[in-house]
Amino acid sequence: MKILFAASECFPYVKTGGLADVVGSLPKELVPLGAEVSVILPKYRQIDEYYILRMEHICHFTLQLGSYSVFCGIDSLVADGVRFYFVDNLAMFGGDKIYTGDEEEGFRFAFFCRAVLESFKHLNYYPDVIHCNDWQTGLIPVLLNDQYRGLDGYRDVHTVFTIHNLKFQGLFDWNRINSVLGLNEGYFSPNNLEFYGLLSFMKAGLVFANRITTVSPTYAEEIRTGYYGERLDGLLRARQNVLSGILNGIDVISFDPSTDIQIPYHYNADDPSNKKLCKAALQEELGLEKRDVPLIGLVSRLTSQKGLDLITCVLNDIMRMDVQMIIVGTGDPYFENAFRDAQFRFPGRFVTCLRHDENMARKTYAACDMYLMPSQFEPCGLSQMIAMRYGTIPIVRETGGLRDSVLPYNWYTDDGNGFSFHDYNAHDMLHVMEQAVGYWYDYRDVWARLMRRAMKTDFSWAVSARKYMDLYRSLLGIPEPKQPAPRRRTTRTASAKTTAAKAPAEKKPATKKPATKKKSE
Repeated sequence: MKILFAASECFPYVKTGGLADVVGSLPKELVPLGAEVSVILPKYRQIDEYYILRMEHICHFTLQLGSYSVFCGIDSLVADGVRFYFVDNLAMFGGDKIYTGDEEEGFRFAFFCRAVLESFKHLNYYPDVIHCNDWQTGLIPVLLNDQYRGLDGYRDVHTVFTIHNLKFQGLFDWNRINSVLGLNEGYFSPNNLEFYGLLSFMKAGLVFANRITTVSPTYAEEIRTGYYGERLDGLLRARQNVLSGILNGIDVISFDPSTDIQIPYHYNADDPSNKKLCKAALQEELGLEKRDVPLIGLVSRLTSQKGLDLITCVLNDIMRMDVQMIIVGTGDPYFENAFRDAQFRFPGRFVTCLRHDENMARKTYAACDMYLMPSQFEPCGLSQMIAMRYGTIPIVRETGGLRDSVLPYNWYTDDGNGFSFHDYNAHDMLHVMEQAVGYWYDYRDVWARLMRRAMKTDFSWAVSARKYMDLYRSLLGIPEPKQPAPRRRTTRTASAKTTAAKAPAEKKPATKKPATKKKSE
């Protein structure tokens, strides 16, 4: 089957968030499963010259947008068995920013959606499935339905629309956008594209795509409720028969503490001793006290969605524990200033790196003992998976993909790979942090097992890729490939039974519960 991913960003060509990581990782995981996979995205000026020089110009044509005749070029390169197409128009994608947040952004991505569909004629390439991602590609299903479905090659094209974050919906003036698209006026209605007086790119994808997915099973449930549904919960409940949640994965080759060239010392789950050296190196680099205390990290956009108001609410209480903290990221000036102030008030114990810095992010994942992620909502989240890959134990709120990927530690059964709390409450978060710090100080054997278990958790794309292949097959009516018949089991002999080795059980912790170590006054 031929699958085309349409997206606004893709790592390593251009990245502003987790969408780029998904589009950069999932397609290449589908190739070994038998799919012919391509990706199409805008050719931004920000794409590194290294990739620009490796692109081949495939074709160019004139795109009619209302009264405008607009140039559209298609360049291409191949990597990891995936063909990447780049929609070239300097006026549309040659600006200083990937996303501008203004009215012209709607015009740019309306052009992109039309260009994706129009390019099929000129490439002589008609995919079986167009996999659209987030609002920037939401008009593709409706344009396909309204203007292309009757054309040769387009009749058997199906669409999947993935919600990466329902909060960002692409709301623009209908008259401005439709003046270049020429959709039937009947589409601007509450049952179609109209959303409180505006055109919603997100709603277009939700209404007209053949299948809808989102990036975790829990988020698929949450967005059908009023609290998380961003005023689209009614529509999502109406289409719940075609809605499913598939948990994202991470690139386990790139995020591997045994080979990562961006961290100073390498280690793995079998021998994580060098993690302490990574911690000491980061403490020295950032001016933290070189002491063996829990180091708590956070790498994030500094916004209220990420639960930072919970942290600022009880920050003094957190720092009363004998811990250190590092915050990496930029965002809301309120949070930036709050963390600058904390660095001033807790010298040697609290550090803020107000910049987008992949190298510092990798060092933080490798050096920290705990990773704090108390999100208000989190469609999937990749940071908690990356942290666990580096043996850093997550402390998360039970929402979206955080709930699906972090199993809270159970003292009595010795199960779990992290810590979590349910209600969006600062003191609930603080209580769980105190619990985690208590384990770190008083039960190093428990902590060592947590680290190894977290590092061995499989967050690769392999499982998710198979689920997407099942989705595509279901959509196209293709039966699942037959699995080879299981080999007949032979009865073991008595000697085999007696000599079979039984794996030793892990030692469970003592029944004494941990106490939190406080910093002396």
